[in-house]
Amino acid sequence: MLHVRYNGRSFDVNERVLGLTVGMTDTEIKEIVARRLEVGLGRLEDYVVDRRPNGDVIVRPEAVYG
Repeated sequence: MLHVRYNGRSFDVNERVLGLTVGMTDTEIKEIVARRLEVGLGRLEDYVVDRRPNGDVIVRPEAVYG
């Protein structure tokens, strides 16, 4: 499952729908998400691709603390 947090919204998409495969780079995943969101890749520049132990992938803004 791919979980995306973008612009105050969150949604889940089955990775097969987007064509995600094992071994994709962060940039490749961000490119696919940017196309899905219909935004330029630059809008996701400061986003993190977090791969979870269960196989899920989360694309989210980088957390800044302090």
